[in-house]
Amino acid sequence: MVDLQPVNKVRVGVIGLGFGGETILRAYSNLPQVEVVALAGLEEDRLELLGKNYQVPHLYRFYEELLERDDLDAVSIGVPNFLHAPIALAALERGLHVLCEKPLAHTLKDAEAMVEAATKANRVLQVVFNHRERGDVHVLKRYIDEGKLGKIYYAKAYWMRRRGIPGVGSWFVNKEKSGGGPLIDLGVHMLDMALYLLDEPEIKTLSATTYSELGSKGVGFNLNAGKHEKSNNYNVEDLAAAFMRLSTGATLTLEASWATHSSFGDDYGIILYGTEGGAEIKVQNYSTEDTLRIYTDVAGTPATINPKVSRGEYHQAVARQFIENINSGNWSLHNGSEGLRRARVIDACYTSAQQGREVALDA
Repeated sequence: MVDLQPVNKVRVGVIGLGFGGETILRAYSNLPQVEVVALAGLEEDRLELLGKNYQVPHLYRFYEELLERDDLDAVSIGVPNFLHAPIALAALERGLHVLCEKPLAHTLKDAEAMVEAATKANRVLQVVFNHRERGDVHVLKRYIDEGKLGKIYYAKAYWMRRRGIPGVGSWFVNKEKSGGGPLIDLGVHMLDMALYLLDEPEIKTLSATTYSELGSKGVGFNLNAGKHEKSNNYNVEDLAAAFMRLSTGATLTLEASWATHSSFGDDYGIILYGTEGGAEIKVQNYSTEDTLRIYTDVAGTPATINPKVSRGEYHQAVARQFIENINSGNWSLHNGSEGLRRARVIDACYTSAQQGREVALDA
C-alpha cells in the first residue's frame, strides 16, 4: 500500500446505516473538503435511501466490498460495537484513516489491538465523543481553564434513564456483542466529558457496582427504540455506579442507567466542586438551553451565574476535527489512545463490579 500523504480533499467511505452512519453523512455533507465516495450497509432499502439523500455514488451491502476500493483516504464506522474492531483493523491494514463511533471497541483487548494497528500503520484513529462538543461543555471548559473554579476536588457525571433500554433482544442487551449495558453505552460519554473538563487526570483506583434488576424482568424497555429483535436474551446491567480516585487528589463518581424507578426521563449531566466555585450541567431529554449553572460568591454573597450558551455542533465538530487531523499530517498524535484510556476505565469498572473489590488501573 502506497503511503497516503495529507490531502486537501479527503475521500471517505461510510459503513453503517443507523444513527451514527446517517449523522456522520450529514456532517460530511457540510464539509467542502470531504467527498463521500461509498456507503455500505445490509439494509438495502435504507442503503438506497441514504445513498440518494446524500448523493453517494457507490453503494455496497458488505463493508468488505467497500474496503476493496483503492480511491479512499478514510472510513467512518457506525455499526454495532462488536464490529468496530474487525472493520477498523481491516481499514487500517489498507492504510485508511478511521473514525469510529463510541466505544472504541466492545472489549479492551480489541481496543488495544485497534490502537496498536493505528500506530503501526501511522494512521488517524479517532472515536466519536460528540457530547463533549455541546455549547455548555465548551463554555464550562474555558471557565475552568481560566482558573475560575480554582482546584476542582469533586466531580460527578451521570446519564440516567427511567425507561430507556434500547431494544428487546437487540445486540445492545447482548454482552458478547455490546460489551455491556448503559456503562459502556452512556457512561463512556460522561466519562469522556468529565475527563475532558478535568484536563485528563490519571485515574489511580476505582470501585464499581453493576445491577441487572429491571431489564432481566422485562421492565424498562424503550418500545420506540427501533432495535427490537426476536431474541429474549438480556445479560447486561441496567445500572452501574463507580467511585474513582484521581491523580490530582480529586474524586470522580460516575452513574449510568438504562432503567430506574426514578424521576429521570433521559437525563445526563456533570457536577463540579472547586475551591473558588462550582458548576453544573443538567441536560434533560437532550435539552440544549438553560443547562449550565456556575456557583460562586460575589462580594461575599452566594451567586448563581446562568450563561447563555449555543447548542454546539456535536457530530459536525467531530467530523471537522477528524478531517483536520488527517490534513495536519501529524497522524501519530491521533492514534486512538484517548479512546483507549476510556476503554480501560470502563473495563476496570466491569472487573471491579464482577470481583467486588477496588481495582488499580496501573495494575
